Amino acid sequence: MPESCFVFQLHHVDARTQARRSTLQTPHGAVQMPAFLPVGTRGTVKGIELSLLQATGTQMILANAYHLMLRPGVEVVAALGGLHRFCGWGGPILTDSGGFQIYSLAQMTQITEEAARFRSHIDGRAWELSPEAAVRIQESLGSDIAMVLDHVVGLPSPPEVVKEAAYRTLRWAQRCKQTARRADQALFAIVQGGLDIALRLECLARLVEMDFAGYAIGGLSVGETPEQMQQVLQAVVPAMPTDKPRYLMGVGRPEDILDAIALGVDMFDCVLPTRNGRNGWAFTDRGVIRIRNHQYERDDRPLQEGCGCPACQRSRGYLRHLFLSGEMLGPVLLSLHNIWYYQRLMAEARQAIEEDRFEEFRLAKQQLWKKSTNPHTEKNF
Repeated sequence: MPESCFVFQLHHVDARTQARRSTLQTPHGAVQMPAFLPVGTRGTVKGIELSLLQATGTQMILANAYHLMLRPGVEVVAALGGLHRFCGWGGPILTDSGGFQIYSLAQMTQITEEAARFRSHIDGRAWELSPEAAVRIQESLGSDIAMVLDHVVGLPSPPEVVKEAAYRTLRWAQRCKQTARRADQALFAIVQGGLDIALRLECLARLVEMDFAGYAIGGLSVGETPEQMQQVLQAVVPAMPTDKPRYLMGVGRPEDILDAIALGVDMFDCVLPTRNGRNGWAFTDRGVIRIRNHQYERDDRPLQEGCGCPACQRSRGYLRHLFLSGEMLGPVLLSLHNIWYYQRLMAEARQAIEEDRFEEFRLAKQQLWKKSTNPHTEKNF
């Protein structure tokens, strides 16, 4: 891949933790890391117009090859100029291959060595997705970063099932790498292995031998406890290459993000900010505000003092009114606020790393959240 297309630069490591301040250069711009990617599964972050999304500080978004393959179809996206022109986002885009969606959404899934065969959750139509097809689809979409096709299993699962999926992920990763052709698209590998630390480390080591542009940790937030996830990360992240981006897939509680940054993770994505926003939950430094609650009926305060998002230009009482009235503006505003909150958290984390005070920053934030009567851990929609 030409050096001008994709460059990762590690600028600084925090003095007391392994938190990293870095930059990822892509064909569609630079991403300052640690970074959070809002999920735009079908080519849109639900309900958020792109100029408003840019105002949150979002640098890169995630779209999903599985969903775009089913609707409107990869050929349609390509005919309309590729994913960037199709959705109107000029910044970097990462596409997930669809392994998690096949695990979580598809009907009548059958995984063989050759491919994943499943029926669409939309219309029941039969599909087949092989590692080669997953790469070709993402190359047609034209994303900046493409993910290999992996075999995802829920947790807990029998050890033999986890092991089979991890080894299949390795074989599929090799096939993906052999298929990749675009010089302007980076291919990231995915480390699987469930809660088996030795298997995770073996999977990572063999992927590193294949030499991918970046490495992701997948197969978490699929049924394990936060403590179990932390044990996996504490073992795996330090073993990941220092000169490549490190990506934790699908993990998005603020508490978990800061803990993972402390271990050296660079990239995150999750649906929590927008999904919880659509359901009336707002993230703040004092925990979650459930805006439908009666206590906010006459509350004239913003969701969070000092927040510059559009939602915080209105009162809590007004936002509650929107939700109780079924007005679509309510979910839009709370989704915006939550993305704004996450991106401000990332910006503050980057600054704290640069100033060698990330551990103090992390502990101070988590202390505030722990004191809350509605912590972020209470419920995730």
